[in-house]
Amino acid sequence: MLVVGIGPGDEVIMPSFTFVSAANAVVLRGATPIFAEIQSATLNLDPDDVARRITDHTKVVMPVHYAGIGCDMDAICEIARDADCYVVEDAAQAIDAKYKGQFLGTIGDIGAYSFHDTKNIICGEGGAFVTSDEALARRAEIIVEKGTNRAAFFRGEVDKYTWVSPGSSYIPSDLLVAMLEVQLAKRAEIKAKRKQVWDAYITALRPLAADGWIELPTVPNECESNYHTFFFHVKTPEMRNECLQHLCGAGIQAAFHYVPLHSSPFGRRTLQNDQELPITDRCSQTLIRLPLYPHLADRLADLTERVTSSLVESLASF
Repeated sequence: MLVVGIGPGDEVIMPSFTFVSAANAVVLRGATPIFAEIQSATLNLDPDDVARRITDHTKVVMPVHYAGIGCDMDAICEIARDADCYVVEDAAQAIDAKYKGQFLGTIGDIGAYSFHDTKNIICGEGGAFVTSDEALARRAEIIVEKGTNRAAFFRGEVDKYTWVSPGSSYIPSDLLVAMLEVQLAKRAEIKAKRKQVWDAYITALRPLAADGWIELPTVPNECESNYHTFFFHVKTPEMRNECLQHLCGAGIQAAFHYVPLHSSPFGRRTLQNDQELPITDRCSQTLIRLPLYPHLADRLADLTERVTSSLVESLASF
């Protein structure tokens, strides 16, 4: 948000169903997050609703690639281009995932990856900034160098460096980067094992989906997932609570996910109090996430048996 220069009076269109970091980046610059609806099949931004929320104040559209499955980037980029807006991809969950053969995070003007310890590739904290725009890259290197033109000095472009812009210290430590380098070298292995777990869940839960008890995730044909998250939906919040109780009782670390930002205490108090996002609300209230990490690939038979038996037992009361 510093790089694209947003400030008071500017609007950033983004989903409400996302982690708070994305909205904080907007609010801390004095701008306003405008929450748009998601599509129930993927939990990604609905381009039609994005188009409805474009105004003269819109400066950025921020698609969030939920669970490592790409948003409809063709539609989103076209809407943003027509409105003369930046596209900043929140690809925190989407490293090594693709849309129409192109890596997520590299399609818009800027992409952001996360290496937090809940992600596919980790080093504890931090992330990566990606752009193919030379002007944006130059702005970013000044911000990351505490607002100085130090990088230009090292390239011999200026004879001394000085403070030229607001900035901060966003560079990760060498120790974290060393850990990250090892993780990146194992990227293909990590993705393959995560796919094994994701595929095993799909196979095990397909009968429950066929009987109408649950709704499985959808990966559009133009998308290649990185298998970051496995989620599914039940019919009601009451079903979700019952299923979570049974799954956790069976030793399965199942969980819900985001409380939508528009319905959070801060969102209700300060941002668009009258906003209604029924699809976002319904999806957040009926979603269940199952554990997914590479080492689970070594014990899939036991895992999927416990998951399915717990779900069958909990759904039997409805």
